[in-house]
Amino acid sequence: MSAYVIRSGDRAAFLAGLRELVDFLTANPAVVVPHRASIAVLVDAPDSATRREGVESVAAPLGVPTEDLGQGYFDARREFGPIAYVAVAVPPKDRQ
Repeated sequence: MSAYVIRSGDRAAFLAGLRELVDFLTANPAVVVPHRASIAVLVDAPDSATRREGVESVAAPLGVPTEDLGQGYFDARREFGPIAYVAVAVPPKDRQ
C-alpha cells in the first residue's frame, strides 16, 4: 500500500455530473460560463518524496510531467481547452 492518499470520489457519479452540467449549459445558453475552470485532485502525504510520488501517479495517465513548485508543493496539470485537470500536493502544515 502506498504512503500517499489521493482524495478521490465516485467516478461514475463525477462523470454523470459533468454530463449533466454539459446538458444543462447546452439547453440554457443564457447561463454564463467561467472564462477558465479547474478540477483538482488532492494528494495527501507526510513528506515531499511521497507527495511527489502521489502526484506522479496521477500525472502518468494524463501524459504530463509533475512540477516541483518548491517548499514541498507539487502539481501536474493537463488542459482541455479552458478547463484544467490538476493534481496537487500541499505540505501538511499548509493544509491546516
